[in-house]
Order: sequence, then structure tokens, then C-alpha cells
Amino acid sequence: MISQLTRWQLPLPLGSKNRYTITVLLCLSLFLFTVFLFSKRAFEPTLFLYRDLFSQPPPFSSSLTNSRSSFSSDSTLSIAPPEPAHSPTHPLVPPNSQNNSFRSISDELSVHDETDPVQENESFGITDDNGGDLSMEGVKECNFYMGTWVKDEGYPIYKQGSCPYVDEAFDCQSNGRGDSDYLKWRWKPDGCDLPRFNATDFLSRIRGKRLMLVGDSMNRNQFESILCLLREGLHNKSKMYEIHGHKITKGRGYFVFKFEDYNCTVEFVRSHFLVKEGVRVNAHGNSNPTLSIDQIDKTAKRWKRADILVFNTGHWWTHGKTARGKNYYKEGDYLYPEFDSVVAYKRALRTWANWVDKNVNPKKQLVFYRGYSSAHFRGGDWDSGGSCKGETGPVLSGTILNNYPQKMKIVDEVLKEMQVPVKLLNVTRLTNFRKDGHPSIYGKNVTAGKKVSTRRQDCSHWCLPGVPDAWNELIYATLVSQQIGTKKKI
Repeated sequence: MISQLTRWQLPLPLGSKNRYTITVLLCLSLFLFTVFLFSKRAFEPTLFLYRDLFSQPPPFSSSLTNSRSSFSSDSTLSIAPPEPAHSPTHPLVPPNSQNNSFRSISDELSVHDETDPVQENESFGITDDNGGDLSMEGVKECNFYMGTWVKDEGYPIYKQGSCPYVDEAFDCQSNGRGDSDYLKWRWKPDGCDLPRFNATDFLSRIRGKRLMLVGDSMNRNQFESILCLLREGLHNKSKMYEIHGHKITKGRGYFVFKFEDYNCTVEFVRSHFLVKEGVRVNAHGNSNPTLSIDQIDKTAKRWKRADILVFNTGHWWTHGKTARGKNYYKEGDYLYPEFDSVVAYKRALRTWANWVDKNVNPKKQLVFYRGYSSAHFRGGDWDSGGSCKGETGPVLSGTILNNYPQKMKIVDEVLKEMQVPVKLLNVTRLTNFRKDGHPSIYGKNVTAGKKVSTRRQDCSHWCLPGVPDAWNELIYATLVSQQIGTKKKI
């Protein structure tokens, strides 16, 4: 029977079987390799595109960031080490970027009042304007708010007396202050330098936008500073003006400055507490101030129209009835006969936070909260003989530098609870140093022959030029380091 079987029906010898298996495997491998080569060529453009996308630097991280938004919030930001400019003390000055623009969005946020100076309202893009930013290569984590002040002969950024928007209360040199070393300090974070302030680049980043500062007179201090800083970038300074013709005074609570060439505005809205101030009339017809800690301030209708918001509150919570808390704080229709001001502050801040969460679109609006600014009274308070006269240099050591007020701990807590991420301008530490930066007795112009009063000294606000310029440099550094302001080219 076996002899009748054909050759191919016979089982292969063991050696022949192994050679057959190896041959099949080699042919299969060759086939798969050929398919891979053709597939790689076919998809090479797509693979190249993804390689470019993934080679972009990662987004900046932050310990207080809520990942549900395109913006992050915290003091820890990433920034590239600046290249040296002409002076070794000056960080990189980003080139002008006049062609920067923002991406368009729907008209839902384009509702302005009849005197609205801005005709566009677009979403924030990411910048890449061929050198409009710091180099993003070799980024490293840098906490902008931990550092020290260093002497810099390139300061101040705008010369004393050159800016018409500094009101009398902050114009220390014109009011007779004789020393000027306090003008020569620059804030230097540990481990990096802030980008040198570039007014033209800043204005390009807010083209078509409304930048609004909301808060007390400390925010008016910062508002006047940013007007003076941005004015330095204008070739034709007549194209910057208050749209209603108002001169800045502490008696008025709303200002809108238009920058014609950039179709943008910088605005100030006074709101001492961010919640609703009111008046209660008692049975005898006497009126007393009240504060509704569960209701947002009536000026909030203006806040909605801003693209970039900078909030603050804090200093008024230490004064008079606010600090005492008797027959002052309200929730609903109930007036508390007595209430702790710290608890009231936390509840008020949560009322503000709830308003932001409900009314701010983080894809189209950017929110900052500026932290508590340190006062430096010696021998009393602002209304009891406290003094800072004669201070000519910053504190460079001591326990005061690490002082972190309870109000700031509350701010940290509330911001962490929010859905909309808010960028904290945590200026408390950098202001702890600057006991020399206050108006002191130079908050009022005194003509020759008149005695300067030392009874009440201003050791809360700041001379301009001066410390608030650094707060605005931090806003600019945030825009630069997070590439906020113009479109990204991919």
C-alpha cells in the first residue's frame, strides 16, 4: 500500500519540514516589511504633522489651576530664561508686535453701552508672532512672587512728572519728596527675570479688548500706574484719552481710557468691597451704612463687559464700622447686631466668587485677583498717628518679609473652590519689602511757605512711579509666559 502512494503524499523528512517552515516565515516577514514601507510613505505627511504638534512646549502648570478652563491660575508659572539686553540688569525686551490680533468669537459678549469705545470682543488666542514673545525653549518653573528687589538704574519705566494721569495723592516727587532712590528698584523673582515691560507689545496683546480694574483706591493706584506704563508705548499720545473727558480724581468712581490705535480700553470701576453697600434708616430717621455680604455690588453690570478683569478688596475691611461689625452686615433682610469681620470677609469673597463662576466665560475672559498690599505704619495706624516718614530704602531682611495676612489665606481658600480659574497676583510678599514706597507726608501738594502736616500719613497707598508698576509688570509677564494675546501658528 505504501508503495502505491505518490511522492507528495508521503510525510516530509524532519529536516525538510524545518526548511519549509523557515522559508514560509521569511516570505511572510518580507511581505509585512514591504507593507510597512508603503504604509509609512503613504502616511508620512500625517505623521509629520503630529510630530510637529507634539514638539510644542507643554502648557504651563499651576498648583491652583482648574483644568476645566483654557486659562490657568496661580503664582507658579513657566517662563523662558531671558537673553541679556544691552544692560546686564535688564531682561529681554520682546520686539514690538503690531500685527498681533485675537481670534473672533460670537457676538454674545459684544453688548456695550452707547458710549462703548471698543467695537470688538474676541476670544484670547495663543501668541507666536515670530519673536513677539520670550523664547519658549528650555522653559522652567518660576514662581514670580518669591524673590527680592534689586537696584536697577534703568528704572523707573516712565519718568517722574512725565505722566499726566498720576493724581495728587500719589505724585510724591511733585509734592516735595526729596529722595529718589526708591524709584530705582526692580522686582526680581528667584530663578528667573521678568520680561522687560514692553508697552507696545502689551497693547498689541489687548487689541480690541477691555481691561478693567475693579476695587478700592489700591486698584486706582494700580490703574494710574498701568495708564502711565502703556502711555510710554504710544508715538502719538493724543490718541489716548478718557472718553468722557474726566480727569482722574479720588471723588469719581468710573474711568474709561481709550487707546485709539489699538481699539482697546483700560477702565477703572470703584467697588470697595465687591459686594453691595447700602444705607439703613432707623426708627429715628437716622441713616447708617450697611454691607450686604450675600449680594454682589451694583457695579457688576459693568464687569460683565470686560475681557480682562483685575479685582481687589481688603483695605476697607479694617476700617470703622466694617471692622467693628455692629449693626452693619446684612444677609437677605437680616441685619446682624454684631458679626465678625473676618467671617464677613470670607462670605463676601464667596459671593464674588459665585458671581465670577456664573458670569465669566474663561474661554473668552481672563480674571486676575490682586492680593493684599502691605501697609507700613510705625507707632500707630492710619488714623492714630502711624508714620512711615523718612523711609528711603526697602526692608531686605526680617520677619516682616514672611508675613502673610489672614485675608490672603482666605483668598487662597476661596480661589481653590472656584470653577473659573482666577490668576492670583500675589503681591503681598513683594510689598512687604517696600516700607520706602508710600506717600507718607507727600500725598498732598504743598506750596512754599506752608507747613507739611505729619498728623496723618499715608503708609498704605504707593507713590507713582513706584511699587504698583511691578504689579502691572506681573500682569504683562503672565500674558507673555502663558502666550496669551495673539494667534498661534501651527
